[in-house]
Amino acid sequence: MIYGLKFVMKYAFGLDQAGRNFAVFPDDTFVVSYPRSGNTWTRFLIANLVYPNEDVTFANIEKLIPDTSSISSRSLRRTPRPRFIKTHEYFDHRYRKVIYVVRDPRDVVLSHYDFQRKYRQIDDQYPFENYVDDFVKGNLISKGWGTWGENVASWISTRGNSPDFLLLHYEDMIGDTFRELGRIAQFLGIKASLSLLETAVSRSTADRMRELEKMQSADWVATKKHRKDIPFVRSARSGGWREQLSENSIAKIESAWGELMTTLGYQLASAKLVGAR
Repeated sequence: MIYGLKFVMKYAFGLDQAGRNFAVFPDDTFVVSYPRSGNTWTRFLIANLVYPNEDVTFANIEKLIPDTSSISSRSLRRTPRPRFIKTHEYFDHRYRKVIYVVRDPRDVVLSHYDFQRKYRQIDDQYPFENYVDDFVKGNLISKGWGTWGENVASWISTRGNSPDFLLLHYEDMIGDTFRELGRIAQFLGIKASLSLLETAVSRSTADRMRELEKMQSADWVATKKHRKDIPFVRSARSGGWREQLSENSIAKIESAWGELMTTLGYQLASAKLVGAR
């Protein structure tokens, strides 16, 4: 009774977090990924594609493509339809139209480590090798979304062959942003001109997003209460793990998810695993 009353009061005053508990409509489109896989960049690309007359910034991205971990259920319900919604949730059968962004977990762990330092969730001196253990075992603060492997597999295995599911590789987006945004436009049924695609890409570059972050970090919900010396928008590159991860860390990640990584096209580097395949 008390729990139910608290829930109702939080909803009434817009103090609850949408998370998984919000009304889903048939015309919703979800932009999904495991954390630190390029979801924010994808939101900017989509927002600049869908709302070409808007000046898309960190000041309005939460209104254009709201994040279920940053918005209340009440506010989300009031978002004009059709809605584009960002989430890190594992598979939810209610999400009918999904754009899923996947990134090499060996790069994800590097970005996630900096992210948790930025949010003061771990100390700067926390051993990175220990962090890799936490990442693989699902002992992070984001464990409610599952591990990288659990989150990715929950969507790939259930929706991989659905026409209402678009899988994007972060690495492909880096390699040819224009082409991948064209795939998004086609998936969304948008007849995008070359000019529109080019403009959306140019307005969503990492350099522009970094400049916007510098100007708006005190206002955006994801950065305003957190460290300013560690950027939210990092280097926006792929393959950094080759120089920054130890052989031991690489082996741990590949031992945990090697089969899924191979299925997704990520080449394994661990000699033992490669030799076994």
